[in-house]
Amino acid sequence: MIDSDPAKAAESIKRFSEKDAGRWGEFVRFMDKAANVLDIAYATIMPRLPKNFSLSEGYGLMELGLDLRLMGRKDMLNFIRALPMTAQELTEEYFESEQVKAALASVAIHGSTLGPMSAGTGYTLIHNWLNRGGLSHVNVGRAGEVTQALADAVKAYGGEIRVDAEVVRIQVDMYTCKGVTLANGEEIFADTVISAVDPKRTFLSLVGAMNLPPEFVWKTQSIKMRGSVAKVHLLTDGDHGIPEGTVVLAPSIQYLEKAYDAVKYGEISEQPYLEVTTSGNGVSIHFQFAPYALKNSNWKVEGPKVEKLAIDTLAEHFVNLKSSIVKTRLITPQDLETTYGLTEGDLNHGQLMLDQFLFMRPIPGWSNHRTPIDNLYLCGSGVHGGGGISGAAGRNAARIIMR
Repeated sequence: MIDSDPAKAAESIKRFSEKDAGRWGEFVRFMDKAANVLDIAYATIMPRLPKNFSLSEGYGLMELGLDLRLMGRKDMLNFIRALPMTAQELTEEYFESEQVKAALASVAIHGSTLGPMSAGTGYTLIHNWLNRGGLSHVNVGRAGEVTQALADAVKAYGGEIRVDAEVVRIQVDMYTCKGVTLANGEEIFADTVISAVDPKRTFLSLVGAMNLPPEFVWKTQSIKMRGSVAKVHLLTDGDHGIPEGTVVLAPSIQYLEKAYDAVKYGEISEQPYLEVTTSGNGVSIHFQFAPYALKNSNWKVEGPKVEKLAIDTLAEHFVNLKSSIVKTRLITPQDLETTYGLTEGDLNHGQLMLDQFLFMRPIPGWSNHRTPIDNLYLCGSGVHGGGGISGAAGRNAARIIMR
């Protein structure tokens, strides 16, 4: 177990390598600094590069540059250098044991269709470290508590939250948003519409290509989605034997890369990377890699196989697991699209890649939460600051709208 306390973590790492234990504190300090700079970058509203640049929008970039310089020359250069590196390269600069390197590399590829030997996984490692608050998830309360707190805040300011009210169309007239149409035919007119849906679904499905400039449509179609995560949720009798918190099945970087190899050919990993979180009787298994687009099969056929493979693989390490299971629920990449509206089952609303971040997220020229449709804004994971659940994109969108 690698504790969030660097000193306790170092003690755990000693069983694998005394040298790695000695360098753990140094690595954590660098990652915390790098994550802090990335957090500042995400809080910076990106100008509409490479065109339509406004000098007023450039002040944020100037402040970001100053924050980078204040890191100190060494840390600044290490941060910039780390972004395009592979997770393998970055972890090998600090550690020698496969167990420690693989544990860190698994964070880099979590939720992304990338392997630890893919360029840019240095960036995704820092990104996920920021969102998690470190190596593993930080417990912020029971499931639903954060959502309930946000809902209470909305209601306190006079807002109304409607559920079971699917939006099927964003109403547009002459490049101006007028409101939305619900699945039951009801029309809701509004001065401003803010979409937390992924950019592809927002523009190509809800707005419609006919209401957008052709070049913008082409760029939106080119956004890389590539979902490759399945979820297996287990309700148990509590005797599953899995430690409370986060458990990762990632024996080596080579193991993770081999798991990623399968998705390149539209296949499911036979030896998957699993990340398991537990809370009481509940066990949630994150399964990679399981591509949305299967080459030689379909999810109706492969879904039960993935569920069985996830449970069988985990049961090899926790022998009481199978006998403790009361109920299972599988969520495939296809389910993530049809049930939850995530295009291609992409948890990040668009892959986290070096050509899809900062002023290039969601697409170059439209990174400031505005859209070609007046009064329509984006605030979800698919825009700058997004990728996972951090609130950064929503905060930035609110700042733009309130200007």
